[in-house]
Amino acid sequence: MPATLKLPEPRFEGPLALETVLRKRRSIRAYHTGALSLNQVAQMLWAAQGVTDRRGLRTAPSAGALYPLETYVAAANVNGLPPGIYKYNCRKHTLRPIHAQNPSEALYRAGLSQGALHRAPAVFVLTAIYARTTFKYSRRGIRYADMEAGHAAQNLCLQATALDLGSVLIGAFHDERVKHIFAPDSDESPLYLIPVGRV
Repeated sequence: MPATLKLPEPRFEGPLALETVLRKRRSIRAYHTGALSLNQVAQMLWAAQGVTDRRGLRTAPSAGALYPLETYVAAANVNGLPPGIYKYNCRKHTLRPIHAQNPSEALYRAGLSQGALHRAPAVFVLTAIYARTTFKYSRRGIRYADMEAGHAAQNLCLQATALDLGSVLIGAFHDERVKHIFAPDSDESPLYLIPVGRV
């Protein structure tokens, strides 16, 4: 595996109006077996945490622009992306391989055996490093980071809908097991698992 993978550039215009996407968005847990494209994965990563300004501002609002979130994708069936776990670098719009193995079974077990985690060709994961906000906002910073995860997750789900894909937000999982899969030696706290697949 390469040390980093440069992602396709995001699109800034699409065929659907925002109002149409908002009306169409639903939680979808069953997916066809087809693969996602690397372009689709790149677009959803950008929607969740992409940089939109030369000062480093992103698609989702962040208290004090401190950006406590980290974003991962667990790829099981993505064209152009070997199965494994990858960490998103939003500043460079790249992916860095973390583990070179199909993560579906481990995520399924860590996620309380929810079928969407096993069936999805890709699962996006949002974690938070709370110290990035609590140093400034004290304990209130935890709430701000959690709110930010909601903003980023909604962006990703709306982008999935605009790409004619299905997604669902999962907050029920074994925290330590998910942390062990994605960031065992870090101070990151997993907040969301977001399976995405073809409807």
